[in-house]
Amino acid sequence: MTDTTTKKSLVPHIVLGVIVIVIVIVGFLVFSEDEKEDIPYVRPVEVQEPEPVVEMPIEEPIVEEYIPPEPVVEVAPEPEPEPVDVSDAAVKTSILQLADYEAAASLIVNDDLLRRFVVLADNTAQETVAPNHQITFPPTQKFRVYEQSDRSFIDAASYKRYSAYVDTFESMDTDALLSLYDTYAPAIADIYAEIGDPDDDFKYVLFDAINHLLDTPEVPFPVEVYSDSVMYKYKDERLESLSGPQKQLLRTGPENMRRIKAKLRELKDAMQ
Repeated sequence: MTDTTTKKSLVPHIVLGVIVIVIVIVGFLVFSEDEKEDIPYVRPVEVQEPEPVVEMPIEEPIVEEYIPPEPVVEVAPEPEPEPVDVSDAAVKTSILQLADYEAAASLIVNDDLLRRFVVLADNTAQETVAPNHQITFPPTQKFRVYEQSDRSFIDAASYKRYSAYVDTFESMDTDALLSLYDTYAPAIADIYAEIGDPDDDFKYVLFDAINHLLDTPEVPFPVEVYSDSVMYKYKDERLESLSGPQKQLLRTGPENMRRIKAKLRELKDAMQ
């Protein structure tokens, strides 16, 4: 095939391509510039654009920090307190350790000390004397009087019989006494429940006993007495009308009574 033949064979294709291009261009111009009534208006369709996809941030999983449990510490149970020895020997030894051991040992009785203490306090609070329930042995020296103008007066030597008792009582440390009382408080409460009102607190019985003794009046020296053939009595009816515990306190003498009262006040203040 010659070049001429080749050119001739391509002419129809070129012409056809040109015609198609011209039709497309003319159609575009016609529809753009002229509005033909016989051509229906086609409303353009609004194409909604898809909403943009918002990429949610990927939350990384929260990894809690591992805290190992605290080791379980086994606490050993506290040992049961040893029972308090309430035997007479143990109670007396505890009392003697608060004072001059040898001096006090000869003054304090050896048996039933806790019960004697409870009965003595209860009777004193009720303003009576508890026979056969003394905590101490009686003085070995006899009660003495002297005569003057046919009148009897208490001899000062009689007061000195109680000096050792007062010295022992006064020498005992107040805090140590209260600590000793606390040690035996449960046993004391049990004893008091047998002889008194179990609903009462024995501590208040002690308060009443102390207050009753503190109410004992001060008496000037010398003190006149008389004998009724059995015992000596106070000549002053006011003194003779006092309770048994108060009269016993009077017999210790003015100075000893002052010292005893001072110690009782100290104990009472410490107990409140």
